[in-house]
Amino acid sequence: MADRAKSASRRLAIVEGKVKNDWLLASAEMLGKRAEEVLAANAEDVRLAPGYELNAAAIDRLMLNSKRLDAIRSALVEIAHLPDPIGETVESSKRPNGLDVSRVRVPLGVIFMIYESRPNVTADAAALCVKSGNAAILRGGKEAFHTNLAIHAVLADALDSVGLPRDSVQLVRTTDRDAVGHLLKMPDRIDLAIPRGGESLIRRVAEEAEMPVLKHFNGNCHVYVDASADLEMATNVIVNAKAQRPGVCNAAETLLVHRDVASRFLPMASEALRKAGVELRGDDKSRAIVPINVASPEDWDTEYLDLILTVGVVDSIDDAIAHITKHGSGHTEAILTRDLASARKFVAEVDSAAVMVNTSTRFNDGGMLGLGAEIGISTDKYHARGPCGLRELTTTKWVVYGNGQIRI
Repeated sequence: MADRAKSASRRLAIVEGKVKNDWLLASAEMLGKRAEEVLAANAEDVRLAPGYELNAAAIDRLMLNSKRLDAIRSALVEIAHLPDPIGETVESSKRPNGLDVSRVRVPLGVIFMIYESRPNVTADAAALCVKSGNAAILRGGKEAFHTNLAIHAVLADALDSVGLPRDSVQLVRTTDRDAVGHLLKMPDRIDLAIPRGGESLIRRVAEEAEMPVLKHFNGNCHVYVDASADLEMATNVIVNAKAQRPGVCNAAETLLVHRDVASRFLPMASEALRKAGVELRGDDKSRAIVPINVASPEDWDTEYLDLILTVGVVDSIDDAIAHITKHGSGHTEAILTRDLASARKFVAEVDSAAVMVNTSTRFNDGGMLGLGAEIGISTDKYHARGPCGLRELTTTKWVVYGNGQIRI
């Protein structure tokens, strides 16, 4: 598989952007025509899900319906309409000796994507890899095995239809964990590994891989309600950040509230969150205001991926930032405030991949930020950070044109 992917990557590196776009559009069209096939495969995976001890949030991530399949198709079309990054000139200059020097964007080569129970990743990862000129080896979780097979069959047939190598997108057709370890030992064939899933999966890949790894550990995201916040807006934002889709990495896990507004904000926010089905766990200060469960020391460091939210009252914005620095995972943090100085301070001092001002953490997403579908959200600082789209799946090459210059 790795050898075939390497061969396909050489073709993809030089193929015209139109051909890649034709494949994306053909894939979207075929997914529509073969929707029953894909949904039937997904229904089988959902039927088997209890045997894998998946919780409700995990089953939600696994499940496809017509609306979610249409969203996958729409993402393919959106990626087709994005600019092709390959060949883009990042910078250029004319040297005093007459050399024309430029740095241009080129593909990474072969990308090995390891992910868990979200079958939309099969289409998203394939689309972003091929559009950015890379071959993809995909290894989905056993929970979505039948769905991934069905989606991959459509993508591969679409590759054939536009004349691209079928090996441009390959799916590992075994659920044996040893297969992942085997591929992670091939740095001569695979240029980048991207794990997307639980922290245990990501740590395993990071430890075993002999090629670079683009990592995203947990998403312990915070929302801080400042003393000057519009409390009605803050209530709407925290309900969205926590409850709109709790089983994803950019959902809020902790709510911090400035003491000056806690007595007014927490009753209205807790009522709205309870109506959304959220269990609240708080510190002593928050529990003195609203009747909620006790937060354990472990709660502040937990990515629940469920309808559970930890609540704390802080004395100042500095205390909020200190709390986030200690417990945050560098993923997404938000501040609700009408004070521009507070907003600027929070943005400057909070060290996360994305910092939101007066909006939901749920917007840290490639599609929401204009990247099209994303390959994942990196909490690394090198070589990419935050949502990783097309440009984050490229590197650069120096190109120098001369007319006979020699170095003296």
